[in-house]
Amino acid sequence: MPLITAKNVWKSYNGIAVLKGLSLTAPKSEATVILGRSGVGKSVLLKQILGLETPDSGQIEIDGLDLATLSPKKRARVTARMGMLFQGSALFDSMNIEENVGFALTNHNMFTRIEEKIAAVLDDVGLSGYQKKLPSELSGGQKRRIALARLLIYAPEILLFDEPTAGLDPITGDQIISLIHETQKSLNATSIIVTHDIQLALKVGKYFALHDEGVIKAFGDAHSFFSDPNPLVQEFISHSVVPPQLIPTPSGESL
Repeated sequence: MPLITAKNVWKSYNGIAVLKGLSLTAPKSEATVILGRSGVGKSVLLKQILGLETPDSGQIEIDGLDLATLSPKKRARVTARMGMLFQGSALFDSMNIEENVGFALTNHNMFTRIEEKIAAVLDDVGLSGYQKKLPSELSGGQKRRIALARLLIYAPEILLFDEPTAGLDPITGDQIISLIHETQKSLNATSIIVTHDIQLALKVGKYFALHDEGVIKAFGDAHSFFSDPNPLVQEFISHSVVPPQLIPTPSGESL
């Protein structure tokens, strides 16, 4: 599985710096959660990794390959190994669910018997029989499930999640969290989850990073991160509702 590395990444918009020398390594085949307050630019890093944008300076590397130095053809081959769950699900409104889920396979001739594959992944996310529905007929939680099915169907090696529980009620959010955990486990993917939802972080993450003022201020596994005396980490935790049974112990188990 790929190793994702950001090295001294800077990115500005209209002269305002959002990423200010950010560095981060996401370990192979593990879920890394980027925590931070809303509006600090956590999602900007995902756009650089996915190749939607290019850093002003610094490097985004996938298995040691700097995306910015690759030819468009080579970069496309690397980014084809990635899948992203956008905050708004990013479904095509004019396509039905079958067409949305099978979009990558249909356009790249990646699989035969596509209808059977689509039916299988819809069943995996609990939406069997939804093939002919339109996105406008679905709830927010159902749209997130369809977006997850779109990832599952072509089994990317890198999974990127942008605030996957944002705007969902607690019950639906918990269902999406469980599906994300199952997706990560089944694909054995290298994952980055951007969120301010600390309960999501604790349920799916193996490693944790705190994004503040355009850089990563703290990083570690569950125990080392949540016991970090860094005032920024402790302030973030203090403003989050963390069930006691989810607090990590030195052994890596929850209380």
